[in-house]
Amino acid sequence: MLFNLGSSKKTISYLGCAVQLYIFHVMGATECLLLGIMSFDRYVAICRPLHYTLIMNQHLCLLLSSIMWLTGVILVFSEVTLTLQLPLCGVNKLDHLFCEISVLMKTSCGEKEADELALFLVCTFVLAVPLCLILFSYGSIGHTVLKIKSSGGSKKALGTCSSHLIVVSLFYGPPIILYLQPPSSISRDQPKFLALFYVVVTPTLNPFIYTLRNKDVKRALTKVLRRTSSSKFSLGTSCQ
Repeated sequence: MLFNLGSSKKTISYLGCAVQLYIFHVMGATECLLLGIMSFDRYVAICRPLHYTLIMNQHLCLLLSSIMWLTGVILVFSEVTLTLQLPLCGVNKLDHLFCEISVLMKTSCGEKEADELALFLVCTFVLAVPLCLILFSYGSIGHTVLKIKSSGGSKKALGTCSSHLIVVSLFYGPPIILYLQPPSSISRDQPKFLALFYVVVTPTLNPFIYTLRNKDVKRALTKVLRRTSSSKFSLGTSCQ
């Protein structure tokens, strides 16, 4: 997408499009699954704090991460391979920012009902299973937070979950709207609009969302804002 923005030639080879399909969807599916595991980590940290180091040990973290990556690769490779087998009917123009499975399927011809059903099932699993784990984890976290009598403990618990909740909201919204409906019913500009969120906006905001929990980052940001505000105030005073 960045290459196309800086060039007048908006083309990509068929092989490049296929590679982009695999890489993009593997990364997206795996991130969905990993967000579910991260919610389980928050659950253990707040609901089972004394057993956190025992439960979330390095071996379990590596095992869960490996399972999520392997699951994402298997599901995506099977679905993308099925989509690439559809005939293109001579159409070589994709009205989108990059090669995406729903857009490519919409431009293909032939019997697409089985592929659309497979895409729906894969996306339902990738989106619904982690989302159910997230809802269960935060339901338990909310129940535990309500039992905390001190305001400091409640704020600390909410601070632990705030960054993850923001990322989940930003990341899950567009894919749910786009992938949990038949590609044939998707409007022309809808995929491009939604793609801006989960390809550009969410990855751009992620570093800021996660690092703002760090006290050193907060302190440095506060200093920058104070310097900026004081410099503007001094400039205004001198002009008067």
